[in-house]
Amino acid sequence: MAGTVLVTGGSGYIAGYLIRQLVREGWTVHTTIRSLGREAEVRETLGIAGPELQFFAADLMNDAGWADAVAGCTHVAHVASPFPPGAIKHEDDLIVPAREGALRALRFAREAGVQRFVQTSSVAAIAYGRDDLDRPFTEADWSDMTSPNVAAYPKSKTIAERAARDWMTANGGAMEYCSINPAAVLGPVLSADYSASIEFVKRAIDGSVPGFPRLGFAVVDVRDLADLHVRALTVPGLANERFIAAGRFLMMNEVGQILRDRLGPDARKVPKRNIPDFAVRLIALFDGSLRQVLGELGRVRAVDSSHALEVFGWQTRPIEDSIVDTARSLIDRGIVKI
Repeated sequence: MAGTVLVTGGSGYIAGYLIRQLVREGWTVHTTIRSLGREAEVRETLGIAGPELQFFAADLMNDAGWADAVAGCTHVAHVASPFPPGAIKHEDDLIVPAREGALRALRFAREAGVQRFVQTSSVAAIAYGRDDLDRPFTEADWSDMTSPNVAAYPKSKTIAERAARDWMTANGGAMEYCSINPAAVLGPVLSADYSASIEFVKRAIDGSVPGFPRLGFAVVDVRDLADLHVRALTVPGLANERFIAAGRFLMMNEVGQILRDRLGPDARKVPKRNIPDFAVRLIALFDGSLRQVLGELGRVRAVDSSHALEVFGWQTRPIEDSIVDTARSLIDRGIVKI
């Protein structure tokens, strides 16, 4: 199956891999970027010069450009969502564009007669603000927005996905909707414009962190995630479905050990020690991004992606390969100097 699909946020890490796979499989791809001044740069990064990829200027917070971007499309993959690597001034800086962007994309998709709409959500909308950590979280779970420990990013993803689902119930008509909920996304970078999830690997191998706090995350490879999006766009009968995309949960020191085991001398700057919780809390007084995740110290939030296996036969590659491929690409592209 191939047709015309809109992939939002075309300059982003996940969207880049998704666009490349869709084009390989014969799709015509429309994609949004904030400024068409970046088109040449993004084309070069993706290695796609021809008319099978078309760019449109559109922003999550403005109607301009969206009707043109989705015109003629039968499918939409709404990947764009704000995820800054550092601290933010106010949680609404994430929540409002995430929610409004999802609703805007849905509205224009329905008006254009789109058949299938796939939203990139997150396990952040599933597993956070909860204390029932004795089992893996599934697609039936939702993050608890009433918890004082929920940071702005999980709030933004939870609110955006719930808003999209509520909108679909009230206004979706014949358009089908499903969500993909990935964990931390790793894998080879295509350029210096990469996912915020990769910042941890970068800082581990460039020596800019003195040690590892007791924090962790589940991991999914960007190549596997792109493949899951393609399946969600094309397999029939997925209305209102939700799919976790994740491998196993790793603590940061485990990632460090994998890097040391597999990178050899290139991992000489990877720290070997852990940072005690009291020291992490002290550092967080001066580091806003760390302050947001203090409530996660020592917590293991495993998630279960067996539903994607059952429906699609989808599986992830070994997590160790994803971590090492991430590091190697950062080194090979000169983003990290060894």
